[in-house]
Amino acid sequence: MDWLQVIIIAIVEGLTEFLPISSTGHMIIVERLLNVPHSEFVKAFTVIIQFGAILSVVVLYYKRFIHSIRFYKRLFVAFIPAAVLGFAFGSDIDKLLENVMVVAIMLVIGGIFMLFVDKIFNQPSKNQRISYNKAFIIGLCQCIAMIPGVSRSMATIVGGMSQKLTRKNAAEFSFFLAVPTMFAASAYEVFQLYTNPSTQSLLFSGNHLKILIVGNVIAFIVAMIAIKFFINFLTKYGFKAFGYYRIIVGSILLILLLTGSNLTIL
Repeated sequence: MDWLQVIIIAIVEGLTEFLPISSTGHMIIVERLLNVPHSEFVKAFTVIIQFGAILSVVVLYYKRFIHSIRFYKRLFVAFIPAAVLGFAFGSDIDKLLENVMVVAIMLVIGGIFMLFVDKIFNQPSKNQRISYNKAFIIGLCQCIAMIPGVSRSMATIVGGMSQKLTRKNAAEFSFFLAVPTMFAASAYEVFQLYTNPSTQSLLFSGNHLKILIVGNVIAFIVAMIAIKFFINFLTKYGFKAFGYYRIIVGSILLILLLTGSNLTIL
């Protein structure tokens, strides 16, 4: 990876991680467009820089993270389904991450779905308390996002709205749930690299360590901006704009794939 590729991928991660447009899908597309060489380090990089993005949530909502132990209990309950499925089917999920066609199809399908989300689910109740049962259901919805192109943010926000949460409260809980989920994914990736003798040096070689630090810093800064924008936009306008965006990007990608394009620009 060269520094331009590092910067672009980190910006994409920060911009898309908390938007309902699939950060994983966008990074897969961008890596293909930039002709980033496939390697164990590149794969690890795209996961580990999520740590920078989730740190932005902790900074922006630090008061919520020191509020009460019950807050963490709800997050743990919501985190369980993804943890179990991720552990059981990790290798199968990794294979899907290399399939651009899956990303394109899910972008379109998810986009069409999002055009109707506000009509179907935007019926919040007066009681905005998130029970353990609601948290678990949102956690189940998060598992759908293991398919690249679905969007973890979209799945969990819609899951929250299905439990009668407002768009704002559903989005905020989605952000909070990202912290244990993405931290676990990043930590597991680091552990895998560190315990494998053939990849152990990837983490601590001078250039690789610099790349990881810079990537996390950029993802952190950009994610801070993206979160503030998204909450305001979602509260005022809902999901339709994101739905149209997904359909357009997914359709263009499908056309390129079906016409034999190699999707390389650099």
